[in-house]
Amino acid sequence: MTDAPFAQLPIAPDLATALNDWHAWLTGARRAAANTERAYTKDIADFLTFLADHLGAPPDLPAIQALHARDYRAWLARRAAGHVSAASRARGLAAIRGLLRYFARQGYVAETAVTAVRAPKQPRRQPRPISESAARDVLEMASEPAHAGAAPWVGLRDHALFLLLYAAGLRISEAMALTRGQAPVGETLSVTGKGGKERIAPILPAARRAIDAYLEQCPYTGDATDALFLGARGGPLADGIARKRMREIRRALGLPESATPHALRHSFATHLMAAGGDLRTIQELLGHADLSTTQRYTGVDQARLLAAYKAAHPRA
Repeated sequence: MTDAPFAQLPIAPDLATALNDWHAWLTGARRAAANTERAYTKDIADFLTFLADHLGAPPDLPAIQALHARDYRAWLARRAAGHVSAASRARGLAAIRGLLRYFARQGYVAETAVTAVRAPKQPRRQPRPISESAARDVLEMASEPAHAGAAPWVGLRDHALFLLLYAAGLRISEAMALTRGQAPVGETLSVTGKGGKERIAPILPAARRAIDAYLEQCPYTGDATDALFLGARGGPLADGIARKRMREIRRALGLPESATPHALRHSFATHLMAAGGDLRTIQELLGHADLSTTQRYTGVDQARLLAAYKAAHPRA
């Protein structure tokens, strides 16, 4: 995270001070994930850069207060013309709304016209899990060396990481945030998810054994506050490395591009649903704030059942 992410923006000093306060709150009290911080900061920077051009001068707090709904819509229209997806435009608007809510709470501005702006419509995408057999193949291949000369412990690390995503339904950011002191020793693991919300994730014996095997072979030692998953040079593992390894595996197995580390989390939920898991329990296991988010997995399972019916029924 950057200490002064808005330093280069064409904005007035009063707005810069307010933005820095918001950023400190977002990364401190709000405990936003690194990906959330980067996305929101980028969206807000884009909006403020647009405003400087749109208004013809660096915006300040009075200018923010004076904005009309049409000004926000003009920014969204500019992004749409730049082929920014509806989902990204909606996320950007959410970032601006959150920023201005913070400004209002702190007394920087009063209520603004952004509340009158509707988010861009976007199709509700269904989760795209992989099959149970494909998940087994991914885990098996993850344990193998990625290339000739690769250290065996790296394969054990990748196997343990991917097994944790699939067996416990963790987000990759949640797994990367685990420390050695949080390495599971019992049947559950306390996970800090989005918005700093904590939940309890189940840990299968196979996942504990995989993590133990990785730690036993890992050449780097550390204390309880050090990252659980380490890179080849001993520093915290970057999620880009894990995504790269997943790309290699899915290409080797002939899996679709949707087979990402996050697809293992989708598979966790979908396979639980198919085995009779109830929505409320799966909601708690995934850490979803809204049950409607979890309900997407019922659509996935219904689609799978309908496909099987059409393939098998003689009159289908």
